[in-house]
Amino acid sequence: MCGISGILNLRATNTPPKEEELTRMLAAIRYRGPDESGIYLGSNIGLGNVRLSILDLSTGQQPISVRQGRYWIVYNGELFNYIEIRRTLEAEGISFVTTSDTEVVLQAYAQWGAACLQKFNGQFAIAIWDNQEQELFLARDRVGIRPLFYTHSRGRFIFCSEIKGIFQISGVRRAINHKALSQIFTFWTTITPQTPFEDVFELSPGHFMKIKNGKLETSAYWSLQFPLPDNYSRKHFNESVEELRDLFRNAVKIRLRADVEVAAYLSGGIDSSVTTAFIHELEPRMLNTFSIGFKDKTFDETGYQLEAAQYFNTNHSAFTCSSEDIGQAFYDTIRHTEFPVLRTAPTPMYLLSKKVREQNIKVVITGEGADEMLAGYNIFKEAKIRRFWAQNPQSDIRPLLLKKLYPYLPMMKDARTPVLKMFFGYRLSDTSHPCYSHLLRWHNTSRIQNYFSGEVQAELENYDPLDEVSHILADNFNQWGDLAKSQFLESGIFMSGYLLSSQGDRMAMANSVEGRYPFLDHRIIEFSASLPERYKLNSLNEKFILKKMMEGKIPESILKRHKQAYRAPVQASFSGINAPDYVKELTDASTLNAYGYFDAIKVEKLMKKINDQSEISEMENMALAGVLSTQLLHHFFIDDNVLVSKDKKPANLKIFREP
Repeated sequence: MCGISGILNLRATNTPPKEEELTRMLAAIRYRGPDESGIYLGSNIGLGNVRLSILDLSTGQQPISVRQGRYWIVYNGELFNYIEIRRTLEAEGISFVTTSDTEVVLQAYAQWGAACLQKFNGQFAIAIWDNQEQELFLARDRVGIRPLFYTHSRGRFIFCSEIKGIFQISGVRRAINHKALSQIFTFWTTITPQTPFEDVFELSPGHFMKIKNGKLETSAYWSLQFPLPDNYSRKHFNESVEELRDLFRNAVKIRLRADVEVAAYLSGGIDSSVTTAFIHELEPRMLNTFSIGFKDKTFDETGYQLEAAQYFNTNHSAFTCSSEDIGQAFYDTIRHTEFPVLRTAPTPMYLLSKKVREQNIKVVITGEGADEMLAGYNIFKEAKIRRFWAQNPQSDIRPLLLKKLYPYLPMMKDARTPVLKMFFGYRLSDTSHPCYSHLLRWHNTSRIQNYFSGEVQAELENYDPLDEVSHILADNFNQWGDLAKSQFLESGIFMSGYLLSSQGDRMAMANSVEGRYPFLDHRIIEFSASLPERYKLNSLNEKFILKKMMEGKIPESILKRHKQAYRAPVQASFSGINAPDYVKELTDASTLNAYGYFDAIKVEKLMKKINDQSEISEMENMALAGVLSTQLLHHFFIDDNVLVSKDKKPANLKIFREP
């Protein structure tokens, strides 16, 4: 796993970018690749890479070139089926110099062009320069596990694995996009290719881009597709269980390919227990597992984590974090997310990856993706209940079903029908809306935009973030089943833009740790999409097929436990005598007014309520995290607090120059 960067002159000037510019970009993301680094300088192009060496430790340094220097690559990611693709290329007469997957990626592109992406099973952001055609090729994996950002500035195209690298270049505009804030304060993320910053974009998942003669052309090579309701797989359920088992076993097997030790996260839920079970089956030797718990027992799952570790006899390391730990580390969290966030959940993942790296582990396998692909989230069940309720909106009984979904939330335990109707009744009968499953969540989240300043609200007066969603829907989206629509929205927006980014890649790579996700193997994604909805969500039993597959294979208490969302303390992390100093500074009226995003009076009332230890709502918790993270974003990226000192260099830097 690595970090990449580059600068391309959009007008041929035969003048390469300055070495110092690329060095500064790489230094800004050095933690993504602390082992070594390299720069290629051509007539109009500069490419850079920082490397976290996992495969081919001795000869896999980047940039790499093939075909007598025609093609050059910098690459962030892993091609898990590189061995099989290499054999195919060798059969076609291609010879290799290294044993790295990077060279396989480059040779595959040289041989097959952009069609190579269809053959790849991996997680990646790729940049390839074709010297002969003077063309830059960029690509990103199917679901957006690895990031890739870009901008245009002063006649140049600039890209990097992280936005802070782009901001190292003089002249690049820095401004937070108010419409993007509105999206984040609705969907928890932006709709690609937007980012929180004006004129900075991300390459959308499943897309590639070609830049030639100053022109940019972006194309999709993959998107999540579901069959029409009459065309779901007709395989028997038991046959489907076995096929999923075989697919998942192979997905885990190829993700164990590494020249360094591979560990696993144990969250205490089904998904991480499944991945651990298969690793244990494939590699019976002692496995290192890691988990993080909370001193606040409301959020803690330590008991289940330890039970799973004992069941599989792993070498388990358990860590506990306090609300104070989260408050202090939230500062660094936002420096790495480069996005505002509406909860503190990324921070414990940052603290966990830090502990993992302290034990010299570079790779962890995790269970992300199972909930999206196999209908594990409560939002899928919630939509099903609301559709049932909508058939009889006056019913006092049907809304009570919603209490079954959130027994871990105190406010839901004793909720009566009037409260449930008030909270869950938003647009109840609008069942024909293509985004019906998510309308309630997005509406509730969007209420925190009331904390925006008058100026920002005036600018957004005629702007509806939901209009952006229509641009990403598949052509036949409206013909899909209800669950399929929900899964598409959840995976394409929340999973890709938040879960795999702010809570995934950015928190792990901040500590030079690579996450691998077997459930996001594209074969499993496509197989899961083909299944009848009842195989995934059976009545209100989520991940039905996965549970059947794992009967007798993981602890029964974990297999049958109620779905509990991963959450972390918010209010307690930023209030009381141990509140971090930056909280008071960034929520001071003078700072709020200077930055201009939030209404100082409304924020002052919120902070008073929080510091008085009054009970606050989920919306107020989200508002608190959102205000603080946005203020921190400005502090870091608009106030120049992520600039890299000139004496800071990437590790073991080598320069490759075009003759």
